[in-house]
Amino acid sequence: QVQLIESGGGLVQAGGSLRLSCVASGYTSNNYAMAWFRQAPGKEREFVAGINWFGNTPLHADSVVGRFTISRDRGKNTNYLQMNSLKPEDTAVYYCAARVGSLSVSSSAYNDWGQGTQVTVSS
Repeated sequence: QVQLIESGGGLVQAGGSLRLSCVASGYTSNNYAMAWFRQAPGKEREFVAGINWFGNTPLHADSVVGRFTISRDRGKNTNYLQMNSLKPEDTAVYYCAARVGSLSVSSSAYNDWGQGTQVTVSS
């Protein structure tokens, strides 16, 4: 059974940094993409960043380019989302997602999700 366990959320002031981690277990395939989505109250879930199995083509949403960086340690089945220069509008529940195959920016393409971790940025 696939499990995605997130950690690293919290409360930070605007301009601060956080690093989210997501550990995957239970995959029998060695080719799965991982991504982060976020959902703020009253808003739809949106793509934040994603990375393919080889880690050579990371993708970031326009709203976080230059501030967030996704990376991956295949040996640890873990991906990381380094978030710098955080803004109040980054406040949301952040979800790790994974899927066998190529990276997708659509949440409907993912069957496997973590429980979510809250990120709150105060002004």
